[in-house]
Amino acid sequence: MPGVPGIPGPYGMPQQSTSGLAVASLVSGLVCCLPPLGLVLGLTALPRIKKKEQKGKGMAIAGIVLSSLATLLVIIGLVTGGIGDAWSGFKKGMDKAAAAQSPFSLKKGDCFRIKGKLETYTTDVDTVPCTKPHEGEVTGNFEVSGFETWPGEDALDKIAENRCDRMSSGYALDTWAVPEDALVYYYIPTRQSWRAGDRSVTCAFATEDAPFTASLRSDESTLDAHQLHFLRTINPIDDVIAEEPEGDPDSDLAANKAWAKKMHTAVVTASTGLRGHTWSGASAKPVEKLAGQLDAAASKWQKLATAKDSDAYWEVYEDAYDALSTDNESASRGALGLTDTLEDSSGEDV
Repeated sequence: MPGVPGIPGPYGMPQQSTSGLAVASLVSGLVCCLPPLGLVLGLTALPRIKKKEQKGKGMAIAGIVLSSLATLLVIIGLVTGGIGDAWSGFKKGMDKAAAAQSPFSLKKGDCFRIKGKLETYTTDVDTVPCTKPHEGEVTGNFEVSGFETWPGEDALDKIAENRCDRMSSGYALDTWAVPEDALVYYYIPTRQSWRAGDRSVTCAFATEDAPFTASLRSDESTLDAHQLHFLRTINPIDDVIAEEPEGDPDSDLAANKAWAKKMHTAVVTASTGLRGHTWSGASAKPVEKLAGQLDAAASKWQKLATAKDSDAYWEVYEDAYDALSTDNESASRGALGLTDTLEDSSGEDV
């Protein structure tokens, strides 16, 4: 409504400003972690509001009251320990949230707990220190290339299985330290994530049984030069053993003889590799002895590779395997500080 003539109307009256200190006092009083500040701001605001004829007296008083109450609560909390408990709970919650990650954000060496069953697809996992129980440990990551469109799960499975096997072998060179129930596992892109540009595969060791309680890593980052040379020299024998034909010599003698020849080459190469390295300390003698035992084993595998028929093959077969007894390797491993006891699937030492 316009004002009376000669007297300024409401629109012509100078407006009162609101005290910024009063506003700040009220806000500080409402924010539980700043109660003393709200009290100080409110007490400072009151005389200035009166002097400058500002608005905000109510806010300043409310800020003083709220800040006083909050300050009292903080003091009580500090005396009784309630603040410490609340902070501890907050920190645990933040730690848990920080630990939750997508499987595709995991990096080599990360240990993690799997939410749900291993065979069920999951979108997030919890990272934990490798010294704590965990169902998985990342052995590496790689990007799928060569496909412009979604290649399908079967194609990705084949690629992942091949690459992840190699990554896991390189990640855990000390194979005797890997539990019998450890599986080579991987996470591949889904059809939906592929459309969004996802090409990442995460490889890992995983278990469906008892969780791992230590890192399975044994590579350049954890082993010394002698340990590395020993494992890289010996491990190829096990790799070739795993290639033994499914058909026995009675049904496919040629394939078994070809495999035996490959075994002979692997054993000779290992013996030569052990002798070609300068070993230090207590490992020199047991490694030298192992090289001699490998020479003896090589002669038996040579007989298998040149067997005239399946009967001649079977005659030497067990002796060839026995010549590669883990007992021969155990002493060298122990002297080098590697795992010197191999467990079978029942958990018993062999």
